[in-house]
Amino acid sequence: MEIVLDKISNTEALIKVSLKQDDYQPKVEEKIKEYSKKANIKGFRPGKVPRSLIVKMYGKSILVDEVNHMLSHKVMDYIKENDIQILGEPLPNLEKASEIDWDSQSEFDFEYSIGMANEFEVKLDNKVKIENFKIKVDKKVINETIDNLKKQFGTMTNPETSEEGDTLYGEIVTGEEENKTTELDLTQVEKKQLKNFIGKKKDDTIEFDSAKTLKDEAYHESFSGSKDSQSIKFIVKNVNRKVSAEVNQELFDKTFGKDAVQSEEEFKEKIKEVVGNNYDQESEKYLNYKIQDEFVEKTKMELPDNFLKRFIETSNKEKISKEDIERDYEHYAKDLKWSLIKNKISKVNEIKIEHEDVILEAKDMIRQQFAASGFPADQLEGSLDSFVDNYLKGEDGNNYMKLHEKVYNDKVLEFIKSSITIKEKEVTPEEFNKKSQIS
Repeated sequence: MEIVLDKISNTEALIKVSLKQDDYQPKVEEKIKEYSKKANIKGFRPGKVPRSLIVKMYGKSILVDEVNHMLSHKVMDYIKENDIQILGEPLPNLEKASEIDWDSQSEFDFEYSIGMANEFEVKLDNKVKIENFKIKVDKKVINETIDNLKKQFGTMTNPETSEEGDTLYGEIVTGEEENKTTELDLTQVEKKQLKNFIGKKKDDTIEFDSAKTLKDEAYHESFSGSKDSQSIKFIVKNVNRKVSAEVNQELFDKTFGKDAVQSEEEFKEKIKEVVGNNYDQESEKYLNYKIQDEFVEKTKMELPDNFLKRFIETSNKEKISKEDIERDYEHYAKDLKWSLIKNKISKVNEIKIEHEDVILEAKDMIRQQFAASGFPADQLEGSLDSFVDNYLKGEDGNNYMKLHEKVYNDKVLEFIKSSITIKEKEVTPEEFNKKSQIS
């Protein structure tokens, strides 16, 4: 057997394999003997089927199977032995393979396309500077959060006449046997049109143009059942008004649990802490995104684009069009580059993930899930190992692999953060949303 690498460019190559009869025939003969022993053919005792008959009936399929089996192993062995860093998997030249005459040929030539990333260096030092936005929790944020909590835990009332901010429950007249029952949220009504909805009571009829009246396109489509403007005839059946809850111990208990806070001052401090933690998580996610973006953009790397597009097309279980591949390829290439950069950083700096790291991550995840559902922490710990074991074995081991990948990603990111310069900048929630959307 002869295997050679024919480089086409820095990122693409052909692996050419030449097989002679001596390479595959011993395995073929071994398989023929197995068939002879196991074949159940009328007129012959088990294990006494002549070799010639086995060759006539199964010879070609045995040859094809054994050659393909040998090829797949030898090609991958060659890649490993020569430390060729391939992307995707080798793609066989199907056109060349289709020209083989399995009945008459004894020597075969095969060809596989492979894609590789060119050699690249990752600049990782304190000269790399990235800005991290720290979202501040000011009085405005705290007051807005309290207002939302007051509304969330408020009580529903049914006044006789409507006011701004109410919800009207009623029917849209459809002209059919049954009208469409729905709700109309008056906060979604344009200010100029709002006067037509105030002071309404049960059995009042309101006629309006849906597109001119409703602010949000999605809400308009949901309410009217169409993206187009509709002439609506709405009959009020009930006025719903939510009265905000009082800021008292009942609200404290409903928000954070019984007696967790016992004064308005403690309530505000707890809100500041919880909202701050949520903002920190948002900031962390955005910082991670910026780090990925920075390193992908600044690391000079060449990918085998044409090969990868072919690989995506052939390896996808569901048929995918070339147009879809072209449209999504930039995102795919960016993710692939980031994966290669992470692997390079991990290899150079000997970042390793131990089994215990995955176990600890699983425990933290399960603790958070149970805490969110209000399950007492002291009751969980005794069964935690069992929960972890069941989770990691779930989905045929995929849960373990997903968590391993998360731990790996987190560990590499933490190493990057410790090696570069991160400048913190305090911003308002509005500023953060604006900056993150632009980026």
